[in-house]
Amino acid sequence: MTERSDLAELAKRRGFFFPANEAYGGTAGLYTYGPEGAALKRNIEAVWRDQFVRAAGHMEVESPTVVPEAVFEASGHLETFDDMIVECAECGATHRADHLVENAVPDVDDAEAFAPRRIADLVADHDMACPSCGASLAGRPVDEFNLMFGTNIGPGSSSPGYLRPETAQGIFVEFPRLKEYAHNQLPFGVAQIGRAYRNEIAPRRALVRVREFTQAELEHFVDPEFDEPPIAPVADVELPLYGAEAQRADAGGTETYTVREALDAGVVGSDWVAYYLAESLAFYERIGIDMERFRYRQHLPGELSHYAADTWDAETELGGDWIEVTGFAYRSDYDLRKHGEYAEAEYTVFRQYDEPKTVERATVDPDMSYLGPTFGDAAADVGEALESLAARDRSAFDGDAVTVAVGEDSYTLPVEKTGFAVEERTESGEHVTPHVVEPSFGVGRLVYSVLVHRHGTDEVDGEERTSLALPAEVAPTTVAVFPLMTKDGLDDRAGEVAAALRAAGLAVSYDDTGNIGRRYRRQDEVGTPYCVTVDYDTLEDDTVTVRERDSTDQTRVAIDDLPGAIDRLVGGATLAEL
Repeated sequence: MTERSDLAELAKRRGFFFPANEAYGGTAGLYTYGPEGAALKRNIEAVWRDQFVRAAGHMEVESPTVVPEAVFEASGHLETFDDMIVECAECGATHRADHLVENAVPDVDDAEAFAPRRIADLVADHDMACPSCGASLAGRPVDEFNLMFGTNIGPGSSSPGYLRPETAQGIFVEFPRLKEYAHNQLPFGVAQIGRAYRNEIAPRRALVRVREFTQAELEHFVDPEFDEPPIAPVADVELPLYGAEAQRADAGGTETYTVREALDAGVVGSDWVAYYLAESLAFYERIGIDMERFRYRQHLPGELSHYAADTWDAETELGGDWIEVTGFAYRSDYDLRKHGEYAEAEYTVFRQYDEPKTVERATVDPDMSYLGPTFGDAAADVGEALESLAARDRSAFDGDAVTVAVGEDSYTLPVEKTGFAVEERTESGEHVTPHVVEPSFGVGRLVYSVLVHRHGTDEVDGEERTSLALPAEVAPTTVAVFPLMTKDGLDDRAGEVAAALRAAGLAVSYDDTGNIGRRYRRQDEVGTPYCVTVDYDTLEDDTVTVRERDSTDQTRVAIDDLPGAIDRLVGGATLAEL
């Protein structure tokens, strides 16, 4: 069996994850996390929350998953959140057209940046066939398909909305209130773990490409002029980088740079992005990612989102393929600036000067008795456009006439009718639109990567053993308790031990079915790091056997000391140190 099929079998049999709604034929791209998977997922989220919320001193919010259309009009998702599709005329199957091109044309690796017409030409030129039935796709139209799930908020269709395709907008849209909780002081971070939805064209590969998934996102709001990340503590952290230049080179590959080297060489363009690349390494190691199968890959120009100047993905290797698990983007002021333009709220922070300053400000006081009759319904918009133009380019008013743009239209009027003037003012500060640094983690893909990377076989007592070498911090069960036999009071004593460990806050499994070796194997297979066996010696001296999963070593521990001993083991102690 392949690595992928081995894991799929384990995931379903042991309750990590399985296709949803199978009783009704299943639904592509939707999965249910079983008891083991739900616990593993929660524990990975807890590690993320510990590192990126608690330890970093950031805030956490929970926003709605149904969002009004106006939010996505402002954010750009209505226009840009599209994939290119081509439909087979024979079988009706729909495919990602840019992916077909990338798979068929060796020198094309960023077809997502191409126009649909060019993609259609490449499909025809290379006589690409439908992956489902083999029919030719040449001549078939390539269309853009918006990935958001649409809905209506309330009865009727007057209030259209969408299931959110990312959790970020739920943070950005609430910025005017969130900045108050941060005392209007930059920098500050707002985190969120929650569900997002994308109507994927071709869901595939279990949890890798799905239609409903969990994101863990941090939006770090910074003053672009004054706020800098603490690079010194991470300057010597080594990053496995697969930069854009290396991707274009025939023999390019991952290269190791320290954070300082990457910044000095211009490989990573943003100090903030470099900082979060370094900070995140500890998180990946904590949850069990194999760092020999991990890299950071820079987006090529054609891949960049509409809001990002530079983006890096954390990728894990799964069965020979590299899969994105996290995106690190410097979003500049795009999101807050766009919401500031559309919404009736202030998306800036007031930056207080150390001392008041006397500054020159360009102002306008349009003659509305002229603008109204001349421009009609557009008069107010022309007035706002004049204010904006004066603030950013006062030289535009140097001539006799000035032209402003309102949407796709332009309007020209005499400067004397604008009331343009340059005035001296004493100001105590200024309004700043923060920039945003965003690490965005795909929780499901992290779960899948950890399972793949930690799933393996070895030999114990002459027999092959399948195990999940999960870190104790994220394992679904921390300790399993067994009675050696279900008689002579051993099972009752084991039940008491299990209850005491649960009362101490540990995740405990109790198992008294089958022989002791079989019980060990079951727990090894689901990643339980420690097993406790209650035997006849327990009835004599109140000690139990503690077995460690990876080494299979054992030691005796007093029952009274057991909760503390398990805590120390989870914290990194060895059996010999108990």
